[in-house]
Amino acid sequence: MKRLILTRHAKSSWDDPLMADHDRPLNARGKAAAADLGQWLASRGYVPEEVLCSDALRTRNTFSGVAPALPGAPVLELKPSLYHAGPDVMMAVLRQAKADCVMMIGHNPGIAEFAHRLVSKTPISPDFRRYPTGATLVVEFGIEDWAEVGFGQAVTLDFVVPRELAA
Repeated sequence: MKRLILTRHAKSSWDDPLMADHDRPLNARGKAAAADLGQWLASRGYVPEEVLCSDALRTRNTFSGVAPALPGAPVLELKPSLYHAGPDVMMAVLRQAKADCVMMIGHNPGIAEFAHRLVSKTPISPDFRRYPTGATLVVEFGIEDWAEVGFGQAVTLDFVVPRELAA
């Protein structure tokens, strides 16, 4: 059995219109959402051992916001190929994972399509199809090795968006 936590980066800043997309940090709302997401994951026992993360600043900032709430220290692997990756690239990266519970942090539009193609049954949330910033899907696969993972195999355990977590 393998578990995937699939997270779109939290809300990023557009304060500097000349800043390269790759270098945009999280805004205040995004930082708060990432921290809330970390608490939510820990409270439900969704604790990754390995994190496959786009190398963009906003995805790294998302992980930095989530990580303090997680017990232990997941191995962070920055994956340049996940920057604006489509579903096939994301699948190729996931097939190289090593841990039983993996978190992947990426970008739209690819992550939304990847999530949709992974699940055997679509979550009922109206936000699932658009996968807003901070959206997180938790799924399980009945496989022994990530090399066996394929589309349509995932069983949904949970799906959340940050506004559902705001106190």
